[in-house]
Amino acid sequence: MTHPTSLLSRGARWAAFLGLLAIAQGAHAHADAANLAGGFASGFVHPILGWDHVVAMVAVGLWGAFMGDRAVWTLPVVFPAVMALGGVLGLLGVPVPLVEEGIAASAIVIGAMVALGSRPPLWLAAVVVGAFAIFHGYAHGTELPDATNPLMYTAGFMVATGLLHLGGIVLGMAVRWPQGVKVVRGCGVVISAIGVGFLAGWL
Repeated sequence: MTHPTSLLSRGARWAAFLGLLAIAQGAHAHADAANLAGGFASGFVHPILGWDHVVAMVAVGLWGAFMGDRAVWTLPVVFPAVMALGGVLGLLGVPVPLVEEGIAASAIVIGAMVALGSRPPLWLAAVVVGAFAIFHGYAHGTELPDATNPLMYTAGFMVATGLLHLGGIVLGMAVRWPQGVKVVRGCGVVISAIGVGFLAGWL
């Protein structure tokens, strides 16, 4: 299993890269500072203020850490990559049915995978994560036309997503200890239950 320190370092490098990319692109466009900050901030808080997004993204990191080896970085990379595709679909107005239900289902299913300690083949786990990422990206993409700076908005929600994945990975590192496995699986139960609450309209 990958050492936690190296994971934190890798996550920090990704966050720094995305942040620098956003700044560089904004400077190239010669947008004013308030426009840049507003666009990035609105994109950053969009996933964080939606608990259905938060629990699903944390679950991806948890599942990757639980599976270990390559999964610990593969799943958190697949999710935002496919999420970007979903964002494009939302921006273009391509119809995607049952978006909110798909977001809730992502928390239910991925949370259940963590709760059950499921370790499927990596390609299958990546397909599951990627399929649900479409719904999350679509929800973000539909907000792009109203953003003050669409590019910075995109950078903001991508950075926030990466940090939520990283939080799940750090928490998931508890599986290195016997009692930690129970804690991580318990988190999966809670996440799945929250997903049920959103799907049923209780939350």
